[in-house]
Amino acid sequence: MIKIDIIKKLHGSQSDMQLDINLNIKEGEFLALSGKSGSGKTTLLRILAGLEDASGNIKVAKESWLDAKKQLPPQKRAIGFVFQDYALFDNMSVLQNLLFVCKDKELADHLLELTELSELKNRLPSTLSGGQKQRVALCRAMMNKPKLLLMDEPLSALDPEMRTKLQNEILTLHKEFNTTTIMVSHDPSEIYRLASRVVVLQNGKIINDGTPKDILLRTQGSQKFSFSGELLDIKKVDVIFIAIIAIGQQLVEVVVSEDEAQNLKVGGTIEVSTKAFTPTVSS
Repeated sequence: MIKIDIIKKLHGSQSDMQLDINLNIKEGEFLALSGKSGSGKTTLLRILAGLEDASGNIKVAKESWLDAKKQLPPQKRAIGFVFQDYALFDNMSVLQNLLFVCKDKELADHLLELTELSELKNRLPSTLSGGQKQRVALCRAMMNKPKLLLMDEPLSALDPEMRTKLQNEILTLHKEFNTTTIMVSHDPSEIYRLASRVVVLQNGKIINDGTPKDILLRTQGSQKFSFSGELLDIKKVDVIFIAIIAIGQQLVEVVVSEDEAQNLKVGGTIEVSTKAFTPTVSS
């Protein structure tokens, strides 16, 4: 069990806010942190890693990582951290990057085999693709068999096909090592596929906590579907107005009324919902 009860004042670009988190996480749980940029997700990861200070308490199993008397340094916390920018040693081979963390070649070979990197173990990071680098970073994070694996949007820079592949590999590693995992993500499909629990932050506080199904599959009244998207443009075609909306990796066109067209703001986030219709699903 991980018990988090911390407070930290944050200085944002718009205004100051207080990160105020009280959260219990079960051993082996895969928790996704969601919420708008600036809500405190990455700061929470950095506090858990010992890279930033805070007031309060963090207790992992029976060990105190943070209390009124001390703050355990990062190197003494049994964590793995996967960054967006890989953070690999460019002058070391793939295998050397892993062995730098722990001199357990058997574990290193096993991790490389699970992530299909065995044939690349003697290559330098500069010769690898983005997806391959991220797999190396994931393997390196698992080398000390961490009690807690922290991932800050680890797949955000990858194309959809590679993201799906690495999501499957993350899930494989999570199940095999039963590592408690906390991942920051803005991708609903990624959260739904990987996480067993979603915590949503807003202005430094938890505003929602539940299963991916409960949090992500939002319906109101008789609505069957509801999606958030970015309004890219509104164009008039003959006598109707059409809104161009980006939802995930897809662009969709939705007919809107003249009043809606005047009130909607291009660049803003809008909700797209529908009620009585029968969807067609194909592969």
